[in-house]
Amino acid sequence: MRKVFQAELHQVGEQLVEISRLVTEAIEKANTAFTTADTELAQDVIASDARIDFLQNNLDERAIEILALQGPVASDLRVIVGSLRMSASLERMGDLARHIAQLARMRYPELVVPEHLRPTFDEFAEQDIAISRLLTQLLDTRDLDLARDIARRNDRVNELHAGIFKAIAAPDFSGSPATAVDVALASRYFERFADHGISVSRKVTYLVTGEWTVNGDAV
Repeated sequence: MRKVFQAELHQVGEQLVEISRLVTEAIEKANTAFTTADTELAQDVIASDARIDFLQNNLDERAIEILALQGPVASDLRVIVGSLRMSASLERMGDLARHIAQLARMRYPELVVPEHLRPTFDEFAEQDIAISRLLTQLLDTRDLDLARDIARRNDRVNELHAGIFKAIAAPDFSGSPATAVDVALASRYFERFADHGISVSRKVTYLVTGEWTVNGDAV
């Protein structure tokens, strides 16, 4: 029975990795659609989000079944509950990639952000995509050096997000009110994507060390 239980836990872990890979694919495609006004690619991201939702629901049902049938001890219970919470964060990351794609589709044939802010959003995407890729590796390997890298990148995303709000509040911002709203929304989506990534990273760190950490420091 114990071998069966461990195999079930392993399958839950593999499902988390699979969802994370799909999230990475979603944010990569969403960013391409965002920067090129590619509506076909945007629609692909929007449609593919249903797959992430399905896998999350499937994982949650499996985890709840394990809880009900196996009566896990404290250490295993921590893994199962952590998996439920991580799957929710990953699903939300997929939603945020979809939101970015929806913005691109809504503003077609124009780009969402004005030209002078595009380098900032290019870096937003670079950091988010790196976080998502690192997160997949972290879920697969439990290498906490990856978690520290994710935390550093999340700090940079927060800086970029703060800079965007300063830019659209500046007296010399020449965009329309609709553009200001689009820019603020896009910035929020990229920032929240990274936030959910750091949330998953911290849960993995907790499973490995038994301690909650913020940017590598115990709390």
